Amino acid sequence: MIKPFYNQLKKKLLEGKMTAGCWAQLVNSISAEAMARQGFDWVLIDMEHAPNDLSTLITQVQAVSGTSASTVVRAPWNDFVVIKRILDTGVHGVIIPYVNNPEELNNAIKACKYPPEGIRGIAGSHRACGFGQEIKSYVPYANNEILIISQIETKEAIDNLDEMLKVPGVDGFFIGPMDLATSLGYLANPQHKNVQKVIREIEEKVFAAGKILGTVSGNFESASALYDRGYQMVTLMSDAVCVAATGSKLVAQFKEKYSDELNSEHKE
Repeated sequence: MIKPFYNQLKKKLLEGKMTAGCWAQLVNSISAEAMARQGFDWVLIDMEHAPNDLSTLITQVQAVSGTSASTVVRAPWNDFVVIKRILDTGVHGVIIPYVNNPEELNNAIKACKYPPEGIRGIAGSHRACGFGQEIKSYVPYANNEILIISQIETKEAIDNLDEMLKVPGVDGFFIGPMDLATSLGYLANPQHKNVQKVIREIEEKVFAAGKILGTVSGNFESASALYDRGYQMVTLMSDAVCVAATGSKLVAQFKEKYSDELNSEHKE
């Protein structure tokens, strides 16, 4: 018997547990699988700032599905057609960027849910429904099981946060620190004291409303501080950034140790 569609990640989050995530930004199924097999709770496949499309998305979803990790996708935009096609690949949740007011948030939620709660189109042939073989184990459960996270990254979203927190159907919020800082007038500087003050205000409101809060981290020390403040979804790494950072460090070590040989004139 085929088991009903079930979202272990959402269950953990609603129980108040901390979860560890990672960014899949290299547009590569092997990279996504390699991270997923390390024990992360969720792999966040990025379709906003990584050059993913639906074809590359589904290969990564397939790669992660053989592990214990859940798949979450950051949509490229708050577009119901795009969100529908993302969900049809069988992912467990979506993070939706640039949601700035209750109306936009309500539209995002409707895009994730089948009628009558939403406007997501129903089909039985896609991967989430087992290519026609698992319709009854997916469709009746999807509305409750899909994790819906709204990204906070603009001053407008901050100004409207009190009302957005009242919108039914949203599970949580994800702070985009770089865009948020830039929207506040501090270009790519989320560590500025004024930006950090706003982030603390966001935290206070989201936690008071009993919603899930997530964000990115630069290293485990910063991630640990976020968890200690109440965050439940934190990305601990990015495949793209880790590859580049490791390469940069190794090349620097190589050049430092062998600088004399590298700078000396070649002798016959």
